[in-house]
Amino acid sequence: MTDTTINQAPEGYMQNDKGHLIPIDKVKPIDIIRNEVVKKMVDTARQLQTTMRQDKATLFADFNDFVALSASEYDVHLGGKKGNTSLISYDGKYKVQLAVSENIVFDERLQIAKQLIDECLHDWTADSNDNIKALINNAFQVDKEGKISTHRVLSLRSLDISDSKWLKAMQAIGDAIKVTDTKEYIRFYERDDSGKYQQIALDFSNV
Repeated sequence: MTDTTINQAPEGYMQNDKGHLIPIDKVKPIDIIRNEVVKKMVDTARQLQTTMRQDKATLFADFNDFVALSASEYDVHLGGKKGNTSLISYDGKYKVQLAVSENIVFDERLQIAKQLIDECLHDWTADSNDNIKALINNAFQVDKEGKISTHRVLSLRSLDISDSKWLKAMQAIGDAIKVTDTKEYIRFYERDDSGKYQQIALDFSNV
């Protein structure tokens, strides 16, 4: 079967999901209509996706251009990501926020930290708080994908514990952090009648 046949069935035929060519007069009318409806909707979705990509690029450019313009008033050139910044309209009714999200993973030093923490728990067995034990054990549990929650692990560093071995474990956690990639998000808000900013939904499920 040629690529042309795969991409477009010859006249008088329709290609099914197994790649077989079926004469149109052998295809049920409802299947023909369904096929047309689905392809029409997908064409619309593709056009919308193209428009959204173009608009997204324009919105990011407008945001970053303004931030650069504002910085130029102070003879400052801002480099790198300009995330976690908000622009608010003069009347305060609208807000545009650009945020940068980092994808964090841990290297092998996380296991070193876990070993040190286990040693701390062993040393504290006599008078340790069960709540702290539960918190620590929960922090190192993996989810269904076998991943450890970075938020739970990093939250351990906020505990006020002065034990030297614990502090070494917290240092190991800090050293184990690796940022694999960053993503930029742009969000839009409108102030409601109560004065709270409500996000303007841009995804189908919330429109």
